[in-house]
Amino acid sequence: MDISVLRNSILFKGFDDTEISELLKALKALEKKYNKGNVIFSSGETIDNLCYVTAGSVTVESNDMWGNRTILNLVSKGQFFAESYALLPNEPMLVDVCAAEDCTVIFLSMRSLTNLDDKIRSRLLANLLTITTRKNLHLSSRSFHTAPRQVRRRIMAYLNTVSVQKHSREFDIPFDRQQLADYLNVERSVLSNELSKMQRDGLIRCRKNHFEI
Repeated sequence: MDISVLRNSILFKGFDDTEISELLKALKALEKKYNKGNVIFSSGETIDNLCYVTAGSVTVESNDMWGNRTILNLVSKGQFFAESYALLPNEPMLVDVCAAEDCTVIFLSMRSLTNLDDKIRSRLLANLLTITTRKNLHLSSRSFHTAPRQVRRRIMAYLNTVSVQKHSREFDIPFDRQQLADYLNVERSVLSNELSKMQRDGLIRCRKNHFEI
């Protein structure tokens, strides 16, 4: 496994290459490739793996028994997922994780944390706290995006967040139209119609996933 893909990750911040190599062995690191649409985890599963995307992207989704899908998060290259469930291995997952495109994921066993040296474990847990805190901030942001009743207000709330994060009024978003609709919890046709209206009203300009506000 090429440790260069993990060297700049939050989890291994402050560790040198030798320490990272030793940690990958201790945490039983396993790398897997998935094709677009493959299910990585299903709701109801219990896991003990912290997962890191090294190529492509995955979606964290809520899929109910009636076929309704809500995208809670899109996890891109260089980001982690399943950290909360990894630290609560007896807690059944309430979400599905699927490959949004062809992707590669590294699995790290958090059950093996107890076997680490105390100082190493403390440093690793401190970095893990940063990961979980950032994820909580992201989930809080989504609640702002889906809180408005009007579709236009939801779109504006989301685009405003991306604009602030990228420090620009012109940017690409990580979602295609269907994914954005699922993320904002609206019908795709309704979303497309509202985007067209917003363009006519001079509020935005957009083409595929490229926006200017």
